[in-house]
Amino acid sequence: MRNLRLLGALAVGAGSVALAQDPELSAADTAWMLVATGLVLLMTPALAFFYGGLVRSKSALNTMMMSFVALGFVGVAWALVGYSISLSPGGNDFIGDLRFAFLNGVSLENKGAVAAITIPHLLWMAFQGTFCIITAALVSGSIVERMRFPAYLLFMTLWSVAVYAPLAKWVWGGGFLADLGAWDFAGGTVVHINAGISGLVAALVLGTRKDFGRQAILPHNVPFVLLGAALLWFGWFGFNAGSAWGASQSASIAFVNTMLAPAAALVVWALLDLTRTGKVTAVGVATAIVVGLVVITPAAGYVSATSALLMGAIGAFPSYFAMLWRARSKLDDSLDVFAGHGIGGMTGAILTGVFGQKVIAGVEVGYFNGLLAGNPQQVLIQAFAVLIAVGYSALMTFILLKLVGVITPLRASAKDEATGMDVTQHGEEGYTSGEGAILVLESGEPRGKPAAAKS
Repeated sequence: MRNLRLLGALAVGAGSVALAQDPELSAADTAWMLVATGLVLLMTPALAFFYGGLVRSKSALNTMMMSFVALGFVGVAWALVGYSISLSPGGNDFIGDLRFAFLNGVSLENKGAVAAITIPHLLWMAFQGTFCIITAALVSGSIVERMRFPAYLLFMTLWSVAVYAPLAKWVWGGGFLADLGAWDFAGGTVVHINAGISGLVAALVLGTRKDFGRQAILPHNVPFVLLGAALLWFGWFGFNAGSAWGASQSASIAFVNTMLAPAAALVVWALLDLTRTGKVTAVGVATAIVVGLVVITPAAGYVSATSALLMGAIGAFPSYFAMLWRARSKLDDSLDVFAGHGIGGMTGAILTGVFGQKVIAGVEVGYFNGLLAGNPQQVLIQAFAVLIAVGYSALMTFILLKLVGVITPLRASAKDEATGMDVTQHGEEGYTSGEGAILVLESGEPRGKPAAAKS
C-alpha cells in the first residue's frame, strides 16, 4: 500500500518500522515503474502549459517557469535531503533520519527502503521524487503574476523540505497518520490538500494582483490549457497506477479509475455549466478533468470502478461551487489551486473512507473497508488526517513565506506587474511582434539605420 500498503512486509509499532525480508526484484515491475516515473515527471511540464494558458500573455513565461524550475530545484533538494527525511525507515513517527542524505545507501538493489519493493531502490526514490516536484509546482498557481522569481525559488525549495517531506513521512513513511490507518493511495493528502492549502496561504500573504477586481483578467491561450489538461491526464496514469509500485491487479484498478473518475467529473461539470449559463467552456472542461483526477487520487487503488464514477461525479460539485464563490470574493487565488486541489483533495480523502473496500471486481486487492462496506470509523480517520494536513501545511507555509520575506522581497513592484513578469523577471517575452525591437544608441540614432544625410 502507498502508506502502509504491504501489510505482510511492514510491521508498524509505536514510532518504528520493522522490515520483513525483501522480495526478489521483478523485471515486469521495474519496467512499469520506469514508465510510470517518466509519466509523473511529464506532469510538471504539463502543468506549466495548463497554468501558462490561464494567465495574461505578459506573464505566460514566468508562470510556466515556476513549474519548470521545480524540476531542478525541488528535484535536487529531494535527492540531497528530502527523500531521506520523508521516506527513510529510521527516525520517528514525525520525521525520518538522514541515512539516505545525498543518496547514500540508495542502490540498484531493492533493499533499505521503508517498504518491501520489487524494483531498484534508486528507481523508487526517483518515482517518489516526481511527486514532490509537481506538488511544489502546484502551489505556484495561487501566486502567479506577482511573486518575485528569486523569492519563489527560495520558498519552493524550502517548502519541499519543510512542508512536503514531513507530511509524506506521516502518511507514506510509517509515520503517525499511517499508524492511525489514514489511507492515501497516491497523494490526496500529501499532494493535493497540501498544495491547495499552501497556495491559499500564499495568496493571502502576498495579497491581490494590482489589476485584480479592477479589470477582467482572462486566459490568454485556452488551447494551452486544453493541452496541459490532456498531458496531465496522460501523466496521471503513472501517478496513480504507478503508486501500486508494480505491474499488478492493484495497478490495473488504479489505472481504470484514473480514466473513469475524471470522465464523470467532466460530465457533471458540463451539465452544471449548461444549467447555469447555457454554455460549456473549454476552460471548464479542462478544469473538470483535473478536479476528477484530484478526487480519485487518494482512492485510486482502494475503490471499484463504479465507485470511481460516483466519486468523480460527486467531487465535481464542491470544487465547482468553491470556484464560483472565489470569483465573487476578494481572494486572489489566481488559478484556483485551493478550490481545485485543496477542496478536491479533501473531498477525495473523505470519500475514500466512504467507498473503500477490500474486495474489488471479485479479487481481494484492497486493504480496508470504508463506510459502505461496514466500517464507518474510516471516515473519521480520513477526516482527522485532512485536518492535520490542513493545519500543518497552513502554519509552515506562513512561517516560510515570512522567513523568505526577511531575506528577499516577496512581491514584485506595481510597475513590474504592469510591465509583465516575463520581461521584469526573466528578460524575455513569450510573444513578440515583428523581428525584434530597435536598439537605440546613446546618441539617439537607431542601430542598423543610416544617420540622416547632412545638408
